[in-house]
Order: sequence, then C-alpha cells, then structure tokens
Amino acid sequence: MAHSHPVREIARQAGVSEATVDRVLHGRAGVREGTAAQVRQAIADLDRQRSQLRLSGRRFMLDLVMETPRRFSDLTRAALEAELPALRPAVFRARYHVREVWEPGELIAELDGIAHRGSHGVVLKAPDTPGVAAAIGRLTARRIPVVTVVTDVPQSTRIAYVGMDNHAAGATAAHLVTQWTGESTGTLMVVTSGRLFRGEEERETGFRAEIARVDPARRVVGIDDTGGLDAVCRTETAAVLAREPDIAAVYSPGGGNRGILAAFDDAGRACRAFIAHDLAESNRELLLAGRISAVLHHDLRADLRGAAHAVMAFHGAIDGPHRPRPTAIQIVVPTNLAAVDG
Repeated sequence: MAHSHPVREIARQAGVSEATVDRVLHGRAGVREGTAAQVRQAIADLDRQRSQLRLSGRRFMLDLVMETPRRFSDLTRAALEAELPALRPAVFRARYHVREVWEPGELIAELDGIAHRGSHGVVLKAPDTPGVAAAIGRLTARRIPVVTVVTDVPQSTRIAYVGMDNHAAGATAAHLVTQWTGESTGTLMVVTSGRLFRGEEERETGFRAEIARVDPARRVVGIDDTGGLDAVCRTETAAVLAREPDIAAVYSPGGGNRGILAAFDDAGRACRAFIAHDLAESNRELLLAGRISAVLHHDLRADLRGAAHAVMAFHGAIDGPHRPRPTAIQIVVPTNLAAVDG
C-alpha cells in the first residue's frame, strides 16, 4: 500500500498498534477487515492533513465522533479540515469515528476506547442518553474534554456546546412558514431524525411554540425517528400524506429531504413552503431547483473553531475557560446562496 507516513503516525491516527499497521501495509493475515479499513482510512486522513504534519507548535489530537447521515458528517469533516490550518501556532490533527447509525452500545464503546487510547479532546454529535452522558464522564475523568456540536448532552460533564440556538432556529422556521403560507391555511409537518437528539427536539419545540403563539388554530403533525435517511423519510411521509389531505408546509430539522419530496411527487402533491437545515450538497441542489424554500444555515467552521479553542483553553494553551456563543442563524434562499458560499 503506497504511502509516505511513518508507521507510528498511521497507528496513532488509526488508533491501533504499530504491529497491526505493519501487517496491513504488507498484506499479512491476522487482521480483521474492519481494522484494515481503519488503517486505510487513517492513511487517507493523513494525506488530507499533510500540511498539519509539517508544522511545529503545540500538538493536539481531536477525535470527531458523530451519529449522523453521511451528507452531514462529510460537511463537518470538510469544515474541520478547512479550519485546522487557521489554528496556528497550535497544530491540530483529527481522527474520525462517524456512522449514520450506531448499534446499541457501540457508540459508548467507541467513546470508552478513545478514553483508553487517549486524546486531547472529543467533538461529539450523539443522542442525549444516560449512557452517553456517563461515557462523557469517563472521558472527563481522564482529562479528555468533550465538546458537543449541533446537538447537546447538557446533563453531562461536557465543557461546551457549539452550534446554533436550536429553539430560536425552530421559531425562525415557524415565522417563515407563516409568512409564506398565511395563517390557518393547511396543516404543517415537522420531520425529525430522532427525539434522542436534543438539538432537533429543541428545533421542533421552538417551531411548535411559535406556531401556537401566532396561529393557535394551526395543526402541526410530526414524523419522528427517521434517522435523516431518504428511504425512511419517503415511506413515513407517504403515510402522512395518505391521511392528511392538506399539508401546506414542511419543516425538516433532521434531513432526508430528497425522500420527503419524493413522497410528495409520488402522491402528486406539492407544499407551499419547505424549510430545511444545513447547506449539504443535496440541499443546495434542491434549493436551486426551487424544491426547498429556504435553508437555515450556520457556520460549521465557526462552530469547530470554537470547539478547538475550548479544547486549547482546557489544556492551558490559551487563556480560558473558552465558552463559545451560539452561532448566528442564516436564512439562505436561492438569491443569496452565492453570497453565503463567498
């Protein structure tokens, strides 16, 4: 396997022994395919972070742990790697532990594995459960700070949350929907990926509270636990459309928007407003095609910069403690998409 990295660096990046890396590099037996894939991914990560390897300065290893659809983990990975060079004179590298769905107990085992192997900090998007909170506590006990991103685990020992004010984001979506559809005309639908993700729960709560305030007669129906996956969203949305004759607008805090829109197409139906979150490539395409009315966006690079600063402050590399403020909510429509990209 062609590469230009020391075995020790690959092993550190992959979180395995140098002997395991050597066996993978030379194609020897005795290595599980999953472990071999970790080594190959580590080499790819090191290739992308090559500029960081050449720098001198205080070094930090971050572990990014996420349960999220691939489109959002790709967006987050790109934002983090774009931000890393700007954190000089500190030198940050990142390891990635991302899945669309973690099996029960596996996410906690991954966090415990990081605690055992060591890290300078964990950036975490995970469900708000007692097990996850306890695993954060075990990381803290080993002086590994945890920063939650996008969705919080507030009853834990995490040192900071980075992301938008999710309740305010939901209220913003409600304001837009009311402006575009008028009051008391048609049912509204909210689609979330999972109630255990506190960020999405807060977005839905903010949306429902604002609708109840300005338009108390308006009905809001919900779809939960889709995982943000297109196929699930398509099936669940189809079921709602079959029993709801007038869905006027959709608020989608959790993704799966291609699937939601496919269900409307299958039923020969349209909605008057569709509010989504995050500028993943699929949402950009849907926005430009006129299928999505607006995207509520926040600067992921600013979030991850705040997470890195919180980790640096924890370790005394900068004055602290550093407590990031909520990231500003940007309302993106086709006419200002280029300005946001710029």
